[in-house]
This record gives sequence, structure tokens and C-alpha cells, in this order.
Amino acid sequence: MSWGTELWDQFDNLEKHTQWGIEYVDKYTKFVKERSEIEISYAKQIRNLSKKYQPKKNSKEEEESKYTFCRAFLTSLNELNDYAGQHEVIAENLTSQIITDLTRYLQELKAERKSHFHDGRKAQQQLESSWKQLESCKKKFERDCKEADRAQQHFERMDADINVTKADVEKARQQAQVRHQMAADSKNDYHSYLQKFNQEQHEHYYTVIPNIFQNLQDMEEKRIERLGVCMKTFAEVDRQVLPIVGKCLDGMTSAAEGIEPKTDSNQVVESYKSGFEPPGDVEFEDYGQAMKRTVSENSLSNSRESKEKPAGKSKSKLWPFIKNKNKLSLKLITLNSHVRSLIEGSVPEDFSHLPPEQRRKKLQGKIDELKKDIQKEMDQRDALTKMKDVYVKNPQMGDPASVDPRLAEIAMNIEKLQSEEQKFENWLAEVEERMPSKSETHRKSVIYETQNSTVSNNCAQDRESPDGSYTEEQSAETQVKAVANRTSCAPESDDEFDELETIGTCKALYTFEGQNEGTISVTEGELLYVIEEDKGDGWTRVRRNEEEEGYVPTSYIEVLLETNAKDS
Repeated sequence: MSWGTELWDQFDNLEKHTQWGIEYVDKYTKFVKERSEIEISYAKQIRNLSKKYQPKKNSKEEEESKYTFCRAFLTSLNELNDYAGQHEVIAENLTSQIITDLTRYLQELKAERKSHFHDGRKAQQQLESSWKQLESCKKKFERDCKEADRAQQHFERMDADINVTKADVEKARQQAQVRHQMAADSKNDYHSYLQKFNQEQHEHYYTVIPNIFQNLQDMEEKRIERLGVCMKTFAEVDRQVLPIVGKCLDGMTSAAEGIEPKTDSNQVVESYKSGFEPPGDVEFEDYGQAMKRTVSENSLSNSRESKEKPAGKSKSKLWPFIKNKNKLSLKLITLNSHVRSLIEGSVPEDFSHLPPEQRRKKLQGKIDELKKDIQKEMDQRDALTKMKDVYVKNPQMGDPASVDPRLAEIAMNIEKLQSEEQKFENWLAEVEERMPSKSETHRKSVIYETQNSTVSNNCAQDRESPDGSYTEEQSAETQVKAVANRTSCAPESDDEFDELETIGTCKALYTFEGQNEGTISVTEGELLYVIEEDKGDGWTRVRRNEEEEGYVPTSYIEVLLETNAKDS
């Protein structure tokens, strides 16, 4: 059906309908614009969420990267960030393919509608003008006809009246003829205008208005079709990103499926394994008879330990599950500054503060980093060398001498890095060479069992973990506590201090910096005299000469028994 033939008399209603259609296009444009803003806001929130839970760049990040569940979560965060990017793509496509297009089309639609209705109003005005002219001609014809009738009647009255002169009768007759002529002319004009009006009216209702209404109908159909295309594009914009969104979700799923609980639990062993053997069993201590230590090659003798200790003051301790709750002696107060220096001090370059196993891993990791840096510098050197060759062959491209300073700098960097690598490799070789074998660790465990079987006084029972537990987790504060306990339990008189006799010798396996009160510094390979064996707290008292003596970690030395000490 055509608007021109079916709605020829609905000009005003069509005007309202087309205006409503334009308003609907504007309404849909605002809807898409708000959807785009929502997508942008959602993508921003997703990105902020992903950024918030990204691991911070510190040492903890390196530790987290070792575990599969941490790597899976990091992968999920990265995929989530890409997922947010797809929502940004949706917003961009909505703006470029729908909002911008509809905004421009809306202006064109308004201009086209305005033009069509302007033509329709102009045609209506022309028809109304012709109708007014026709009415004017009709009224003039009617008026002239009435005037002609009156003039004819006046002539007839004058002609019948015998008292009227012949001249008056002739004048009346001429006047009647003039009026009849004017009526005939008006009739001709009216008939001419009537034909013209009918022709214009027929053209208006069967040609002009149908054409205008048909243009309006075409415009309306195009508007509806354009709106349908935009609605389809609205769905296709989402459909286009579905493959990439699916890949993001697949990446999250693959990361979750790649979590290996067994590997993570083994990584805990790799991260915290010290390389030491656990202490031996604690033997029964019989307080009902005089104390007499069983002498063996794996235990040290001390004349002071043969003294009887009051049984009521002895207290057993199951390390590491029972913590010492007794107050430290007053001497520990003087060590606060040393504790703070240990806790806040810098880490040694050779990682000598760590147990052998952890030290070996740290050194190996450092060597790997240095190798990567060396390879990077070599790649830069090769690239600059090729550039210099190009400059030599083609001087117009550049000066070969301009590359020499950079090459010299890289050569110095490589030499420095290689020196560092050699230094760490030497340390690593020393650690691997001196790491205890299975037989050595078994012999040490026998020593621990013999040591733990002795009767110790109140101070000895309050000490911290035995030698075998000296791990990376043992803090500086715990070390100072142990030294303080040994110091507080040691005799305070110089005479008694000097009475301690040498009961054996020892060899330092590692370098130890004795920075706390009561400790002594030793270097790797140094031979010292043992004057007091380990009481179960992980510390042994040694002497370098008559003036220098103190405590060192038992795990840092290897005890060598003397023959007279064995016989005694």
C-alpha cells in the first residue's frame, strides 16, 4: 500500500508519525551510547581489579613464582586483563559502527523530512490560492448576473411606461445590454478558472501529494531498515569478541588445570631444606645415682659436667615444640643493640649466613643471573660489531669510530660480570666440596644422641634448639638468646673462667662473624681448641689463644678429639 493513495488526506498525522520515528532513532542512539559507557566502565574496573592483585615486584614475587598455584593465579589475572580489553573493543565498535553512524544519519533524516513537508505545504498553499481565485470569480459572476437581471427589468419597465421618453428607454436598453455583456464575461472567466482549479486539484491529489507522501514513505522505510541494521550490528559487535573471550577463558582453565599440588609441596622442601640432619633421641637421665658420662669417640668430656646438679632444678625440653618461657638473664639486656644489628644488617654477598643447602641454591641462582647478563652484553657487542662493519664498508652511513666507546664499555662490563661469575662459582665449589656426606651426617647424629643423654643444669635446659636444627629459620634473636643463656650460666669469676681446660680441637668448616657479645669470629679452615662442648643449644665454646675465646655455632665446626681426652 502506498501512502500517496491511501493517506492522501492524512498530512498532519503523517507529519506526527515521521517526527516520532526520528525521536525513536535518537532514543536508540542514546541507548547504545549508555551501553558503550557501561562497557568502558566495566573494562576499567576489571583492569583495576587485575592490577590490584598483581604480585608486587619484590623478593616475595620471586618466591611466589615457584609455586604452580601462584603462577596459575597470575595467568588468570593476565587473561582477565585481556578479557577487559575485549570489553573496550566492544565499546569502541559500538561508538564507531553505530553511535557515530546514527548521529550523522539522524541529521540527514531531519533535513530530508523537513524538505518533503515543505514541498507538501507549498502544494497545499498553491491549491488554496487557486480555490480562493475560483471563489472570487464565482462571486463576481453571481454579482454580474444579478446586476444584468436588474438592468433588464428596469429596461422592461421603462419600455412599458408611456410617459417615459424614447431616449430614456434607449438608455435603459443599452444599460441592460452592458450588464448582460459583463455577466457573460464573468461567466467565461468563472468557467475558465473552474477548469483550471479542477486541473490543479486533480494534479495535487493524484500527482503532487502522492509523490511527496511516497518520498516520506521511502524515507520511513529506510529509517526502519537502518535501525534494524544497527540492532544487528549491536549483536555482531558482541559476537566478534566471543572467540577471543573464549580464548581468555580457555587460558584461565588451562592455568587452573596446570596446578600440581605435589610439585608445590616438593617446592616447600626445596625452599626451606637446610641440609642438616635432625638431632638424635634424648636418653633417659637417672638422677638416683651419681652422674657418670659414658665416654666415646663421638662425645667430649668436661670436668665441670661431672658435678652433681640438684634434681629439682632440672627440666626437660622437647625442642622445637615447646618454647622457652623463662625470662632471660639480665646480661641479655646488654645485647639488644647486637640483636638489632643482626636483624637489620645487610645480607653477606656470599650468603654465608645461610645453611649449606640454601646457600648452594642462592649461589647457583646468582650464577644463572650473571650468565644471562653476560649473554645480553655479548649480544649487544655482536650487534655493535656488525654495525661498525657496515660503517666501515659504507662510510656515508656513519662513523665507525663512534661505536668504539660503547664497545669498550661493553667489554669492561663483560669482564666485570665474568669476574663476578668466577667468584660465585668458587664459592659454590667450596660449598659443594664441604657439604657433609651421608657418613658424616650419620656420625654427627651419633654425637647429638650422646650429647642429649647428659644431665644438664637449669640453664642448659632453658637453651634453644640443638645443633642439628640450626636452619635458615633460626633468627638472629634466637642466636643471641642462646649465647646469652650460655653467658649467664657461665661462671662469673675470672678464676673459674680460666680453669676451663682444653678437651679437644676443632676445625672451622665455614667462616663465622662473631658480632655478638660472648661469640668469637672464625675463618674457614682455622684450627681451634674446644674448652666446652655443645650443651644442646647449638653453640660450642672454643679458644684461639690464652686471651681469645668464645662461642661459635656447632654446625660451623668439625670436632677433632684428642687421645688424652678419650682416655680421661
